[in-house]
Amino acid sequence: MYKSQRITVITPCLNEEQGIAGVLRRMPEFVDQVIVVDNGSTDRTSDVARSFGAEVIREPVRGYGRSYKRGFASATGDIIITLDGDHSYPPDAISYLLEALLHLDVDFLNASRFPVRDSNAMSMKHRLGNWILSLAMSVLYFRWVRDSQSGMWVFRRSILKDICLESDGMAFSEEIKIEALKSPRVRFAEISILYSSRMGEIKLNPWRDGFYNLYFLVKKRFSAGRAR
Repeated sequence: MYKSQRITVITPCLNEEQGIAGVLRRMPEFVDQVIVVDNGSTDRTSDVARSFGAEVIREPVRGYGRSYKRGFASATGDIIITLDGDHSYPPDAISYLLEALLHLDVDFLNASRFPVRDSNAMSMKHRLGNWILSLAMSVLYFRWVRDSQSGMWVFRRSILKDICLESDGMAFSEEIKIEALKSPRVRFAEISILYSSRMGEIKLNPWRDGFYNLYFLVKKRFSAGRAR
């Protein structure tokens, strides 16, 4: 518990036995619930997660968004924190992010990876792709978002009832931010973190996922019946 708030951390994993050990080893003691969503791993991801005391939930249908929806349904904390299982996001920044959420008095805090301080953490191709997608979101939704693709967020669980999450894939990361920005009941902010090189195999297909996420941004913005 952190300042009278129950804390849940959710980490989606697909073959991350190396990275998840590093993530859970650095998890703060005040975290009340750690959920690892195993999205069909064929390695020892689940066994490693359980050895650190994490609650492992299996989601057989592949998908980044699908994993998070499964994790959200099992979360019990007042505040939910997300991060990937590849050790690229800093678990020891959780207290810093919680302090920022409470001090800024917001409901959704996006952890921006920019500026990237570790030159090995993100290629120029990925930096360019992220810049294009973040610029597109900012233009379409009239609010500057520095990192629309970040996978680390801190938010009050109560906001889930006020947003509509449809994507089962990688576009889920930008969709949850869009929904937070669109809702008049959700206060949004963004703060920088230290992003590191990932451990294990890269799952992201930069061209396929990048173009689809751009398509998703435009489609969501102009789809009929989505205006609030």
